[in-house]
Amino acid sequence: FVLPLEDNIEEIFEVVKESSILKKFGGGVGFSFSKIRPRGDSLLGTSGMACGPVALMKILDAASEIFLQQGTRRSGNMVVLSVAHPDILEFITVKKDQNSLAQINYSLGITDSFMKAVEKNRAWELINPRTGKVSKKVKAKSIFEAATAMAWENGDPGMIFLDRINKDNPTPQLGPIEAVNLCGEQPLLPYEACNLGSINLTKFLLKKDIDWSHLSEVIKIAVRFLDNVIDAGRYPLSKVDRVVKSNRKIGLGVMGWADLLIKLGIPYNSDEALKLAERVMKFFSEVAHETSQKLGKEKGSFTNFTGSTWQKKAKYKWMRNSTTTTIAPTGSISMVADVSSGIE
Repeated sequence: FVLPLEDNIEEIFEVVKESSILKKFGGGVGFSFSKIRPRGDSLLGTSGMACGPVALMKILDAASEIFLQQGTRRSGNMVVLSVAHPDILEFITVKKDQNSLAQINYSLGITDSFMKAVEKNRAWELINPRTGKVSKKVKAKSIFEAATAMAWENGDPGMIFLDRINKDNPTPQLGPIEAVNLCGEQPLLPYEACNLGSINLTKFLLKKDIDWSHLSEVIKIAVRFLDNVIDAGRYPLSKVDRVVKSNRKIGLGVMGWADLLIKLGIPYNSDEALKLAERVMKFFSEVAHETSQKLGKEKGSFTNFTGSTWQKKAKYKWMRNSTTTTIAPTGSISMVADVSSGIE
């Protein structure tokens, strides 16, 4: 799930409540904190000062400690902050104490212009989201190097390439994508969720090749199955239910990729492996798109099809799902299947 976060106390705690409800039923939640005014900024009508995004992360972490996901694991959060936010360096180093914020993953919201500034060693403007004005300038490379040092030390922060993600946003008429789900594989709009499933590639070996015909049939079944999950699912928030059923995102992926390569005698880091990966995922995409198109004709396209990138492509008159594929970590299901996970 992804939930929106606006810069006022009422909406902030409403979202804390909504996210807690989702976690109670087993959901992980992503947020963009980029609209939150920086620490020390003024608060209208009071003599106080804003606490900033990092303090709100601590509130979210504390709330998450309360909920055990179905008695097996604690709830989780993904927090994204724009690389142009004035508190970005404080954000990067928030887990210097490795025992802090145990229930939060966090990532920098990266833009193309920031990466160019890093490459050219240019100054980078930090902009107050409340005023839209530049609060200070720092070297872009200093932000990047601080982030890589912290990531090397303890795994956070990650990097979310927002411009690249939004080039493939299937419903740009609904606004930009600013955040991702808990594990980072699924970019989502506010109040969206995505149903994920992965196919075990080791089940499709035919001597020294892939059984493409069998794989095609299973992809078709899996797309229909995941689409049915949307209708069968009971979402604890009415806003989530409405948005999910308006966009009908599903994410079909793979597991057992490394095992497949071993059985085919192909080195993981070879050009041959890269070519096969492109062939496999092109096949997944084409069959999944074709199946979703047929489902759209049979059951109706997703509600926001009009104005979507699918409508603008002349070959698509229907589309049941605004997305069809995702490469997920598959941590738990790959252990059940006893194969390698995702593409890690």
